[in-house]
Amino acid sequence: MIKEYLELGQIVGTHGVRGELRFNPWADSPVFAAGFKQLYTDPQGKNCVKVVSRPHGNVVLMKMEGIETVEKAAALRDKILYIKRSDADLPEGTWFIQELIGCHVYDADNGQEYGVLSDVSETGANDVWHIRDTQDREYLLPAIKQVIVETDVAADRILIRPMKGIFEDAD
Repeated sequence: MIKEYLELGQIVGTHGVRGELRFNPWADSPVFAAGFKQLYTDPQGKNCVKVVSRPHGNVVLMKMEGIETVEKAAALRDKILYIKRSDADLPEGTWFIQELIGCHVYDADNGQEYGVLSDVSETGANDVWHIRDTQDREYLLPAIKQVIVETDVAADRILIRPMKGIFEDAD
């Protein structure tokens, strides 16, 4: 399902004494997360905050409008921050993991439903999609173009051509 507001990451601590925050981005890179000028403190996008961010190793150092002391910054520890999807400049056909989770997975050739995408593991070479069937069995599916035929997040549907051995009855 396409979501209007998506989790970007979590505040994990403070940096310095002037209210700067250490932010753990749940994105491919801290550079992506640092590119936003406004974030949201709730999943409905009701509370917008202006930020200035910069990548710092595998985290982001962030200055949030109205947070000027280390005490105020520390009070935000563990807070999840959100982005508005339309603020992200994504190439066509690119999805956020949290939009893929919950999509039903079907055979592209015969329409058989294999289950629901329940998790994504980022392995480096390619992502691995975790598919759970109705009997709570988990199957691991490489997210490569030879397997993934079509992804329609708006319809909560993914069409695949599984490789032999992934599902017991796959050819």
